[in-house]
Amino acid sequence: MRIRTLHRGSPPGARSTTIRWLAGRLVLGVLVLFLVSVLLFLVTQALPGDVARIILGKDATVEQVAALRRQLGLDRSLVAQYWQWLSGVLTGEMGTSLENGEPVVDIIGPRMFNSFTLGLISMVLILPLAVVIGVLSAYRRDSAFDKAFVAVSSLFTALPAFVVGMLLIAFFATSVLGVLPGVSNIPPGDLPWWYPAELVLPVTTLTLMGVMYLGRLVRASFIDAMNSEYVQTAILKGLSGRRILFRHALPNAIAASLPAASLVAAVTITGVVVVEYVYSYPGLGTAVVSAVNSHDLPVMQASILILATAYYVFNLLADVFAAMSRSR
Repeated sequence: MRIRTLHRGSPPGARSTTIRWLAGRLVLGVLVLFLVSVLLFLVTQALPGDVARIILGKDATVEQVAALRRQLGLDRSLVAQYWQWLSGVLTGEMGTSLENGEPVVDIIGPRMFNSFTLGLISMVLILPLAVVIGVLSAYRRDSAFDKAFVAVSSLFTALPAFVVGMLLIAFFATSVLGVLPGVSNIPPGDLPWWYPAELVLPVTTLTLMGVMYLGRLVRASFIDAMNSEYVQTAILKGLSGRRILFRHALPNAIAASLPAASLVAAVTITGVVVVEYVYSYPGLGTAVVSAVNSHDLPVMQASILILATAYYVFNLLADVFAAMSRSR
């Protein structure tokens, strides 16, 4: 169903159609996140190893293990355990870490802020760079710059984020240049921007991946806009190239790229997990890896659920922007 653009004086039917569409998407989003939470809980519960045995160690007696399992509620049914976990998530109480006994919120709160900072800085760089490079490449179509951009962007799109990260480490953090740290050692409690050198390589990795992907989409959108009838008509009317560029082609190209920008934001969220692991950046990504290694289920579940929710929200925004673009 398409969203109709609402202007002043729009008929009530158009407004009600838009409201129903948005309500349906929100209901679907709640259902999807519920299914994600169920799948996440079942997958984490199916991981090999007994949590109580891992916490107490191999020398613990059977009675000690059984007592700890009762204390943690692991002796109850999966349905009861899931309901207790979901109720806690909905009320902001995500449980206690099995590794150190600290509240999960206190553990992942600072790490979530670090991941958000890393993703936000990257997106602030990705959006303008992708627009400028994509428009310039399309404006100089078939030039040496355009061909180089298409080739390089194709290469980066094919490479996984961890490969790009390792290449940057090999070039900038080793004996080749050795000008930047290869590990982002940010002490707990400190703000990430207090350590700009430690942010350079993680931000550069995410920015390169995002610019190369979004820049190609902007390029394609701009070429389509320049070939459209209204731009060709403006050219025949003798309008200046600057006016055609900034008043006609560029706004429509950017509007068509908005859904892709939301998808890039979603991909950046997932890329943060890989990039944080590569650079040992203290965010949700490294929290997930650490929790998996220590079998810390509450931290693992909370971190993955937050990442999945952020990913879905940006995908929802992409759908909304796409529907608005089609309704133009």
